[in-house]
Amino acid sequence: MIGCLLLLTAVGLAAGIPAARALNRATWPEREPVLGLWVWQCLVATALLSCLTALVLGLAAVFRTVRDALFDSAPPGVLAAYGFSTAPAWATGLTLLLASGAAWTAAVLAGRVRAVRQTRAATRDRLRARAPELPVGLPAATSGPLLVLEDEYPDAWWLPGSPPQLVVTTGAMHRLTDRQLDAVLTHERGHARARHDWLLHLSAALAEAFPRVPLFTHFCEQTHRLVELAADDTAARHCGHVTTALALIELNQHRGVFSCASSRRALGDRVDRLLAPPPRLGRRKRALIAVAAALTPSLPLLITFAPGLDALD
Repeated sequence: MIGCLLLLTAVGLAAGIPAARALNRATWPEREPVLGLWVWQCLVATALLSCLTALVLGLAAVFRTVRDALFDSAPPGVLAAYGFSTAPAWATGLTLLLASGAAWTAAVLAGRVRAVRQTRAATRDRLRARAPELPVGLPAATSGPLLVLEDEYPDAWWLPGSPPQLVVTTGAMHRLTDRQLDAVLTHERGHARARHDWLLHLSAALAEAFPRVPLFTHFCEQTHRLVELAADDTAARHCGHVTTALALIELNQHRGVFSCASSRRALGDRVDRLLAPPPRLGRRKRALIAVAAALTPSLPLLITFAPGLDALD
């Protein structure tokens, strides 16, 4: 059990610091943003699973009731293989630390979910108030998949929820060509199909809960960047790279982003990337990265079950 706890702690620390920093410095996710998001999620899952499995083992070592519940139906010898009776005193401290971290994470995630639901409800109320009045007998404007708002300010966004809605202003419809408007709507649909909203909320919640952990801070930063690149690629595949770049410029030049250095740089990088698309990774390399990332979260599970499996031999 001591060896398992040490290995799980090492895996969690490796994923949380050096691996996260190495992935944050890597340039290939810009060429493959969808794959980059997948690798980041797998790395976060590895760290969280390492902490969770270490917590379970620690609880089993500290509390006999937990140990009996976990190993009640286990074959003879499996319980002895973990050596809970020889658990050192520091295992109790580590368990308390992990339990505190788990409780704090759950509280932050629950608060984020509650805040998201409240924000969405308030947004839908505002949209309902701004929606045009329709003749009696026609369905409400806010009930369809597409809502057009009378507003000279060019804007378009996807409003997640039930039902999800695509919102576009008349200012955007007047300012953009048909192809450019199609690119903007395709970009937003790309966010919706990939459920980028929940990925953004998750990364922001973890970064808020643990602001000094490189894994979660880099995960939040990279998620905000990569989801936009992934949606840009979706729009470019359907409407063309130049059309998408022009739509991006037209839709954002009145937002004030050009007065902010960081926003201007981020938007400029996206436009440059659309006008000069970087070469994609080879199919074999993409497959290897995806498989390796998918197998990474299984490492904490293998470490956790290794003593029990060894006792069954």
